[in-house]
Amino acid sequence: MDRAALDGLRYHFAATPIDPQLRPSHACLNLFSLHSSTFCDAAHKYYTLNNPDTLTKYKTAAQISQKVLEAVSGWCVEGSKIVELCQKGDQLLEEEIAKVYKGKKIAKGISHPTTVSPNSYVTPYTPLVSDAAEAETTLKAGEVVKIQLGAQIDGFGTIVCDMVIVADSNSSSDEVTGREADLIHATHYANELLLRLLVPAGLLASGTEEEKQKAAAQKPYTQAQITQLIEKVAKVYDCNVVENTTSWLFQRNEIEGEKKIILSPGTGVKGEGLPDVGEVWGIELGLSLGSGKVKTLPHRATLHRRTTTTYILKRPSSRQTLSEVVKKFGTFPFSLRQLDDEKAAKVGVVECVRGGVLRQYEPAGDADNAAVSRVLSTIAITKNGITRLAAPTTPDLTKFKTDKKIEDAEILEILERPLAKSTGSKKNKNKKKKAAKTEDSKDEE
Repeated sequence: MDRAALDGLRYHFAATPIDPQLRPSHACLNLFSLHSSTFCDAAHKYYTLNNPDTLTKYKTAAQISQKVLEAVSGWCVEGSKIVELCQKGDQLLEEEIAKVYKGKKIAKGISHPTTVSPNSYVTPYTPLVSDAAEAETTLKAGEVVKIQLGAQIDGFGTIVCDMVIVADSNSSSDEVTGREADLIHATHYANELLLRLLVPAGLLASGTEEEKQKAAAQKPYTQAQITQLIEKVAKVYDCNVVENTTSWLFQRNEIEGEKKIILSPGTGVKGEGLPDVGEVWGIELGLSLGSGKVKTLPHRATLHRRTTTTYILKRPSSRQTLSEVVKKFGTFPFSLRQLDDEKAAKVGVVECVRGGVLRQYEPAGDADNAAVSRVLSTIAITKNGITRLAAPTTPDLTKFKTDKKIEDAEILEILERPLAKSTGSKKNKNKKKKAAKTEDSKDEE
């Protein structure tokens, strides 16, 4: 290949000028490398919030997650079987997912199976029909129940978790008193505080350019500072942060990304990174009426997800299980009850976990068997601030009676901060446009 041909390739790929000392073959490799790098950068951008289609897919998945969450929350009444709630939730997720992006070659599905965790359970709980004892587990009046689930479109997953207190079927009052009411207040305010602490420094600053630059130069809250402030709110209501409560960066086909925030980390555990503009995160908060310490529960691990580990499975049942997992769930979490043959899956999953191709989530609960709350929001951080894509419902705090109140000035000031810039309503914008047109016509006269 002559120099002219190489220059033609350089121009075509918009690469940097070629070093004359390079031999043609090396130059070709250099051009290929540069072109590949450009292609990879473009592909990366395609799957970020810089592409409007990405945000649309996140929002579509979030709307489905939110709708199903509200339905399952309404089904959580005294005497309901947990396994049936999980099954109904997954069925509704699949029905709603099937309604969107019809006829398009886009992968879509459940990003997190429906889980219903009673009272002292910390982790998502999804019992199996084939485990007779656990399949009979029902909800009891007064329990704090956590519902978690999610949907994904084209690998862009949203997960949401909310909690409800199971009403007493013999009571006509919808008011909640006592420690459970304290827990609801604490969780609501701690969650609102947490979200505001994650807004990137200076992002919502107003005023002169100098004032904006000064705000942007401020250091963000460290993970240690975030934990300290959340603990302040928890203590007001005599609660504690559940140890190792983790929020993750969400990426395409990945709900445990490169960055994570850990509240109340245990010994030898630490988070890494904070949210930046252009990212989507799953923000989790867990509080306990006990110490906040966690213990492993004596239940079968039923929640799993695929890893990137390669391992040659020996048993046919293991290979069948993994094949079904890859086809149905990709790298998103799943419950063994979602597989075609639940009993066979319980056998096949053993070698998959031992070989590291599947990871199992061990069921955990409060060490003191105390009631635990947990909420999880999927948020997007844009140039305008934080948008809640899928989030727990805002509780009517007037129905939860407590004599405790936040009085810390710093906490109250942070709670007053906005999560995003006020962009104004569409109605107001239209009014401004009409007013501007009227002024223009007057000027012409």
